[in-house]
Amino acid sequence: MTPTAATEGSPAPPIVELRGVSKTYDNGTCALASVDLEVRRGELLTIVGPSGCGKSTLLRVIAGLTRPSTGRAAWWGGAFEATGGEGRRIAFVFQSPTLMPWATLATNVRLPLDLAGVSRPAADAAVARALARVGLARFADHLPRELSGGMQMRASIARALVTEPDLLLMDEPFGALDEFTRQRLDGELLALWAAQRFTVVFVTHSIHEAVFLSTRVAAMAAHPGRMLAAWAIDEPYPRGETFRLSASFAACAGRVSASVAQASAEALPDSA
Repeated sequence: MTPTAATEGSPAPPIVELRGVSKTYDNGTCALASVDLEVRRGELLTIVGPSGCGKSTLLRVIAGLTRPSTGRAAWWGGAFEATGGEGRRIAFVFQSPTLMPWATLATNVRLPLDLAGVSRPAADAAVARALARVGLARFADHLPRELSGGMQMRASIARALVTEPDLLLMDEPFGALDEFTRQRLDGELLALWAAQRFTVVFVTHSIHEAVFLSTRVAAMAAHPGRMLAAWAIDEPYPRGETFRLSASFAACAGRVSASVAQASAEALPDSA
């Protein structure tokens, strides 16, 4: 069965809902301006847009790491304080792996469980499962410097998965990697998503990556950061190299790219 955010005619309730959310920093920079967004259970939502459009700020608001200046945010219909329990766990994967260089992969992946006071036997079992999911089981005792950039990012994903998240937030996690590694990790992410059925919000600059991964793509514009539009990607899973080379992939990427360009042009302030 193809994983989807909802069955036809029965939309899933949002697990995150933002209404009129804005963020202005102390220096006067308006990073977000009246953003409305729903994150639906089980979807893989990708957010695209140019540098400086507020994608990372938006993701940090969803993660509860940044408080909006105005507007309303709800998680599973309530306040952020209600997150963290069974069925409401959030994990964040940053742009760089942010691994402790002096610690083994197992120790790095175990960190969230250590901070949560999970017993060592239970934590070690969870770490073993998480490393196996990302194909790093035999590297548990290695230090980060002994691994490639792609393997380090997979370790970062394992650290996020070790808490069994219901909502996985990913801020351009593959942007610094070469194209071959990036495409391989895109495929691995889709396999994890299909197997675990968590919800993903994924930030990227790449429309092609967004189309390959997503059930839905949302585009943002800058100055100030705001939502332009969103499009469903109605292509079946699993997706692999055959889809990436298909006419339907090219057509879908072309439609999203053209729509982003048109929406951006329409959103520009009148220069007259």
